[in-house]
Formats: sequence, C-alpha cells, structure tokens
Amino acid sequence: MYLLRFGRDTDMPMMNLLVAFNGSEGSVSALRYAASLSQRFGAHVTAILAHTGHEVIDKRSRWIPKEARALLDAANTGILREIEARFEVERKSLGLANALQLKEVTGRVDTVLSEAARHYDMLIVGARSETDDEHVTLNPDRIALLSGRPVIVVPAGYDAGATHSHAALAWDGGRAAARALSDSLRLLEDAGRVSVLSVGPRTPWPIEDLMLHLSRHGVEATHHEWPKSHPVAETLLTWCDRHAPSLLVIGAYEHSKFREDFLGGMTSDILSRTTIPVLLSH
Repeated sequence: MYLLRFGRDTDMPMMNLLVAFNGSEGSVSALRYAASLSQRFGAHVTAILAHTGHEVIDKRSRWIPKEARALLDAANTGILREIEARFEVERKSLGLANALQLKEVTGRVDTVLSEAARHYDMLIVGARSETDDEHVTLNPDRIALLSGRPVIVVPAGYDAGATHSHAALAWDGGRAAARALSDSLRLLEDAGRVSVLSVGPRTPWPIEDLMLHLSRHGVEATHHEWPKSHPVAETLLTWCDRHAPSLLVIGAYEHSKFREDFLGGMTSDILSRTTIPVLLSH
C-alpha cells in the first residue's frame, strides 16, 4: 500500500483505492490512473494480483508423474513472475520505489476482487482484453455487481496524465444511476463540470432537482437529452468521442445480469468500446 500526498490542501477525508494488476496493458493503464488519483487526492492505493491456480489439468491425480507436476508448477510460477516483473517496471517508472507493494491472492478472480473491494472506496481495473491470460482475466461488470463498490474501468493506453476537462453522467433517474452519482460525487466535484446525458425514458422527477443537487456540490452541470429511438450505448459513446470527457459515470444492470449477458447489454457494449475511463456502479 502506498500513500502519496502532493501539494493539495483539502479537508476532505482520504480516499482509499484498490487497483487490480494482472500484467495486461489495461492493468498498466489502471495502475497509472490510480497513481494519478493519488496525486490529485492524496489517496491511499493498494495493488492486488488476483489469480486462479493456473491449473490446466488436475495435477493431484496419481496418474500424473512427479516430473510433470514439477513442470506444471514451474509454468504456473513463471506466469506470476512475469506479471510481478511488469509491475516492478511500472512501479519504478512512477517513482514509487518501495512505497507500493503488490499483494498476491489465489482464488476465483472476480470473487477475490469483489470481496477485497468491499474494504476500499473503489476498485480500479483495466478493461478486459481477449489477449489476457485466462487465469488472471477479470470481468469489471460482474465485480461491480458482486462487490457493492464502484469500479473504474480504464482502457488500455489511456493517458492518465491528460487534462481532466469534465465528466459525463448517464442519467435516467433510476436506482443504479443514483448510486453511480453518489459513488462518483467526489470525482465530479473535482472535475467541476458535468454533462448529464439522458437517452430515452427517464423518471418523471424534474431534472432541475438533479442540476440543483450538483450545483450545491460546486459542480456546473448541463443536461443533454435524446429520444428513445437512439441506441443508448452508441449515443453515449459517440457523444464522449466528440466531447472528450475524462470520465463516464454509469449505473449498471437496471435489469437482470442474465439479460445483460444474453442480449449483450448497454454496459457490456460501453466497456468493450470505451476510450475513456468508466465508473460503473450497481
């Protein structure tokens, strides 16, 4: 765990962040993004490597020769050492020296990260990639569902040091959107400017109340709205590509997780195509 505090005087309580590192390009971006948040907020950051046992076959079987078991163990260990070596390179490049340690935990990856995230303010992960090793692959949307904590998903190659212009908030007035707003409020306050994006139906409660709520938190907000004929994911992604916010905040799984998986829902579409970090809450 490391604590970085840079010349930012604030009376706000400390943020406590968990970042998942699995050696992928996305996890490298996630680590850099966590370091950037630490600089902005003076946050504590803990890094974790969650992995399964890397078992391709059950080497406990008496039919597996001892020599073969040794080879399997060596292969498993090699994968983890490569990830740790990548972490060391990043840690040094960020100037963290021995201030940040990588905690290694074995188990079902999504379960490990979901349980760990409950002890932090939020979890920061890299976007999932088809090239990730299957034994360290994580599913950000499922972790947000299981953990009860917000998850920031950072796409591979994202420049964490880029200027933070403003944030975007997907808003339909539902429970998940309200949770995402609450979970992201400190980041929205820091950005100072928020574009509220509504696509299709939203609750009938006056949008002016949301604007007032944001203004009372020192946030300048504008509202943009599209009819239900517009596809939600495509509309949000196109708007973000055009206006380049530094963060997109969305609530996940207003419907069932099964429906999202089966139909390829809005959340999955956005996470697979985003070029900016997405804060996901359930």
